[in-house]
Amino acid sequence: MQKSLAIPLLALALCAGNSLAFEPLPPETMDDTRVFKVEVLQVTDIEPYQEAYNGFIKSLQTSGLVAGKNLSIHRVAIDFDVEKGGFWSKLGVLLRIRQETGRIVNAKPDLVLTIGTPATKYARGMLADAHIPLVFTAVANPEDAGCVSLVDAGEGVTGSTLYTDMSDSLKLVKDVFPNVRRIGMVHTDDENGVANVAAATRNGKPLGLDVSSRLVNKTDHIAPSLKELYGGGRGVEMFAVPLDTYYGLHRYEAAIDLGEFGIENQVPVVTLAMVRVPGAALYVGADFTQVGRLAGNQAAKILQRHTKPDVMPILRQETPTVMVDPARMAALNVSLPPAMIARKTETSSGFWQIDLAK
Repeated sequence: MQKSLAIPLLALALCAGNSLAFEPLPPETMDDTRVFKVEVLQVTDIEPYQEAYNGFIKSLQTSGLVAGKNLSIHRVAIDFDVEKGGFWSKLGVLLRIRQETGRIVNAKPDLVLTIGTPATKYARGMLADAHIPLVFTAVANPEDAGCVSLVDAGEGVTGSTLYTDMSDSLKLVKDVFPNVRRIGMVHTDDENGVANVAAATRNGKPLGLDVSSRLVNKTDHIAPSLKELYGGGRGVEMFAVPLDTYYGLHRYEAAIDLGEFGIENQVPVVTLAMVRVPGAALYVGADFTQVGRLAGNQAAKILQRHTKPDVMPILRQETPTVMVDPARMAALNVSLPPAMIARKTETSSGFWQIDLAK
């Protein structure tokens, strides 16, 4: 009798075990008391990168990860004293990134956030070898940072990108300034800046836009290049600001000088990145804070749910942010198309935000 009961009881136990196996795991599994260690690495300390970092931290807080409570953050910004005109070279940047990445590998954090293309591009290999999850943000084109595609970051990596379709951005610029044919852009060897200018040059041609560019060092003044491109009124008819750290250095000196040059010569200035440029009439691009938040969403999944970076696609802001300075537009005697006016909202700064998603 005991033997005959044994089989049904065993079957019942197995069924119970199987049903428990299919119980969903809670989002945070046994990590309630754990303090997660996060390392942050970037090249240069500029305001847009700070905005991306702030968005990242805000997103983690929303997910219940708070610095000083269950989160420990160590942040390094490699700058070579560029504000003082010190040493800057790609080789020097590469060596410093390698050094810091080696330190990070020895520290064995739970996750690394890289801000910008250089830090992402040169740190990812060492972190992948050490099996340390990497999340990046503020990268203009993921492929320039070693990613497989715009959506696939590759082994051990995921992140969020500032990438927007340059063709769409230039079409919007053309809608606002239909008479402009020649655009000037000043950039450095910054990976994001190079990629932005190349995309504008390539995508501008089918739209009848001719892009001329000048390459400068990060410590160079911008005025000589502006004068050369403008040619006393015989050259470019507009200046466009690429996604380049140059415009955030030296207390925004290049951005301020460009804006003032535009005002003095009645030349429109547009920015293809959400970087503060006093004197710019039109801003088109991804918002650094929002893109940072997207990276924070992915980091929270990795830390709390142990999601592998490889299975998560690279995220991006689907609709670019568009801002207009109405005072500057009025000074240029330029009016927005009626369709854009219908979508405007006045912000606290006095700028108009154009909602393209409406």
